[in-house]
Amino acid sequence: MPIFPAATLTRLAQSLFEAAGVPAEDATVVARSLVDANLCGHDSHGVMRVPQYVEFIRTGTYKSGVPLTVLSETPAAVAADGNWGLGQVQAHRLLERVMPKAAGLGVAAGTLRNCGHTGRLGEYAEAAASENMAFFGAVNSHGAGRRVVPPGGTEGRISTNPICIGAPTSGEPVVLDFGTSAVAEGKVRVAFQKKELTPDGWLIDSTGKPTSDPAVLYAEPRGSILPFGGPQMYKGFGLGLLLDLLCGGLSGGPCSSPAFPIAGQGNTLLFVVFNPALFGGVGHFLHQADGLIEYVRSCPPADGVSAITLPGDPERAAKQKRQAEGIAIPDGTWELIAKTAVGLNVALPA
Repeated sequence: MPIFPAATLTRLAQSLFEAAGVPAEDATVVARSLVDANLCGHDSHGVMRVPQYVEFIRTGTYKSGVPLTVLSETPAAVAADGNWGLGQVQAHRLLERVMPKAAGLGVAAGTLRNCGHTGRLGEYAEAAASENMAFFGAVNSHGAGRRVVPPGGTEGRISTNPICIGAPTSGEPVVLDFGTSAVAEGKVRVAFQKKELTPDGWLIDSTGKPTSDPAVLYAEPRGSILPFGGPQMYKGFGLGLLLDLLCGGLSGGPCSSPAFPIAGQGNTLLFVVFNPALFGGVGHFLHQADGLIEYVRSCPPADGVSAITLPGDPERAAKQKRQAEGIAIPDGTWELIAKTAVGLNVALPA
C-alpha cells in the first residue's frame, strides 16, 4: 500500500475538489476533514470518499458553492437546508449557528436536511469541546443506506445511524462516536477494496446466514449489516431506530424508506450543544470531568491489558502514529483516487 504524509494527502484532496469546481475555501474544509479521519484511524470516513464526492459533484448530485438555507430559527433552535452542498461544509456552518445560541441560553439545537455526507461526527464534538461545550450529534442516511437488519430479519431496514457525544475536560475531550450497527458501512467498503474478509459478527447474507464476505453488501441478492450489541443486538437496533426517527423527523427530511435507493447520498442531521457555564458552571464541569477520568483510568487492569482505554484514546493514538509514520492507502482505494486525478488532470504525488 502507498504511504503518504497527511499534508500530501490534504493537498491532493484539495486539488481534486478544486479541479471538480469546488470553491477553494470549501475544498480546504472537506480535504482537512477527510484526512483528519484517516489520521484518527477512521479510514471509512477518509480520502476513500474523495472519488465518491467528486462523482457526486460531476453528476450534479452534490452542488458546490451553495449556501446554507435557514428554514426556521428561534433563539434556541435552527432548522436548515444544505441544498445538497458538501456535508462537512454545511455541517460546520450549522454548528457555527448553534454554538452562539447555546452560549447565551445554555442549550441549543440545530437540524439539517438535503446535506451531503457529513464525515466523522467526532470532529464536530471536538470543535464544541474546544469552546468548553458539550455536544450530542446524530445523522441518518436521508432515507437511503438501509443496510442494517432488524434482529431476526434478513433484509436491511435502517441505515447505520451513528451517534456522537462529546464533553470537554481540562485536557483532551472525551468523545464517543460510533454507528449503531455492528460496523460502519465504510469499514465494510474498506475491506471490500482491500479484498479482505470481515470479522465474524458484522454481516449476514441475503438468507440471514452469517458471512465474512464484504461483497454481499454490493451485489444482488444483497446481504445486510447486523446491529451492534452481539446477543443483545435489539438494543443497538432500537437506538438506531430512534436516531433515524429523530434525525429525519426533526429535520424535515426523510427517515429510512423504500422510496429511496439503497446507495447513500447524504445525511439528515441533529446537533445539540450544551454550555456548562449556564448549568453547574464550567469550573465545576471540568473539575468533575477530570476527577471521573482520573478515577476510571486508575482502575486496575486485567491480565494482558496495559491501560484503561477511554473514548477518544484510540483516535489520539492513531493520530500520533500516523502523523509520524504516514497514512497507508489501500491499493484499491488508491486506484480509484488515481483514476479520479487522471480524469481531472491533477498530478499525483510521488
